[in-house]
Amino acid sequence: MTDLQNRRCVPCEGGALALETHVAEQLLAKLSGWQLEMNSSSCITKSYYFKNYHETMAFVDAIAWVSHREDHHPDLTVSYNACKVSYTTHAIGGLSENDFICAAKIDALFEL
Repeated sequence: MTDLQNRRCVPCEGGALALETHVAEQLLAKLSGWQLEMNSSSCITKSYYFKNYHETMAFVDAIAWVSHREDHHPDLTVSYNACKVSYTTHAIGGLSENDFICAAKIDALFEL
C-alpha cells in the first residue's frame, strides 16, 4: 500500500501548472508497472489482463466507482481480456498529483 492510495483528489482548476517531469518521475516510482508518456498530452498508463470479458468488465465498473468518488476520470481502452488505463489531467494539459493518487487506487482494486 502506498501513501498515494490513502489520499483524496483535489479539484484542479485551469491555470494550475502540470507537474514537472522530475516530480512525475518521483511519484511514478511509488507505483508498480505504470509508464510515463511524455508527449503532447503527458499521461501515465498501465494495462491490466484478465481471464475473460466478465472479469474485465467488473474491473471497468470498479474503476468507474473510484473515478466517480474521486471526481477524476481516466481514459480506458477495453478489450475482451484487457483494460488499458490512462491518466492525465485535462484541465491543466498534463499530469497532476490526482493522476498518481487514482493510479494507486486502481492498483489496489486489481490486487483484491
